[in-house]
Amino acid sequence: MADRIRARAEVGPELDGERLDQAAARLFPDYSRSRLQTWIKRGELLADGELCRPRDKVRSGAELTVDALLEDEVSWQAETVELDILYEDEAILVLNKPAGLVVHPAAGHADGTLVNALIGHAASMAQLPRGGIVHRLDMETSGVMVAAKTLSAHHHLVAQLQARTVKRQYCAVCIGAMTGGGTIDEPIGRHPRQRKKMAVVATGGKPAITHYKVTRRFAHHTRIAVNLETGRTHQIRVHMAHRHYPLIGDPLYGGRPRIPKGASERLIEALRRFPRQALHAESLGLIHPVTGEAMQFDCPLPPDMVELLQVLTEEDSVNARPDQA
Repeated sequence: MADRIRARAEVGPELDGERLDQAAARLFPDYSRSRLQTWIKRGELLADGELCRPRDKVRSGAELTVDALLEDEVSWQAETVELDILYEDEAILVLNKPAGLVVHPAAGHADGTLVNALIGHAASMAQLPRGGIVHRLDMETSGVMVAAKTLSAHHHLVAQLQARTVKRQYCAVCIGAMTGGGTIDEPIGRHPRQRKKMAVVATGGKPAITHYKVTRRFAHHTRIAVNLETGRTHQIRVHMAHRHYPLIGDPLYGGRPRIPKGASERLIEALRRFPRQALHAESLGLIHPVTGEAMQFDCPLPPDMVELLQVLTEEDSVNARPDQA
């Protein structure tokens, strides 16, 4: 059964003469302006009990009332899929997404996605835009994600992402020995020739800012901690490849495995069989949309990245000079 939203508020003197949709956005901040406009057009948001248009003016003292049904926003099927839930309450759900799990149904992935699993876990999430998803991870990227369970929480989380106040830290393992960290501030857009790829572009791209620091330098590879200021498609993968430090295992931006000269058989095998880009979302910080509490969720590295780092560490130990041991 669809949930019903009921709310009322009085227009104050500061909103006298404002458009109805603008006044409603101020008075009902838990809901997006586009959602409020839809309710106005459907007659579910009234001014003094009267049907109005979004552009109609409201007067001080008018009462705005909402009586709206939340119908399903998505038609994707609910599925029973085990989720690694890190935290859950009535407003949000935080989970550890495994590598290999697609977030949204798309061509070639009609089912078996994270959204299918979320709707199966909480049917009401089908009433939310994109099934409650407010940000995404690539199919082969693992780690922590948050999803909204209510329309109000969805609006708040999207606003935090747009304001760049959500803190996201990733662990990545790159090809090449970096000398230090830095910031990459380069716009990202669709690759001009290879449409499945994104790229740093001179024109038409969206602003993209990536901060990274070295946490462990190996002989031919580097482990880095990455913080995102923006959230563009493939941002970390594109930016690091642009700096000529592509991620280990990234078939789209890293090319074939690069085997260092003199590498042991174990390292060669580890690099050749690493199944995905070496990227994990290890930390997520946000403000709880209901309580206002600052929250942080941490997600340990998955076994494949732990094993990869162990091989790189042991390789360095074996090849260390006596004065480095």
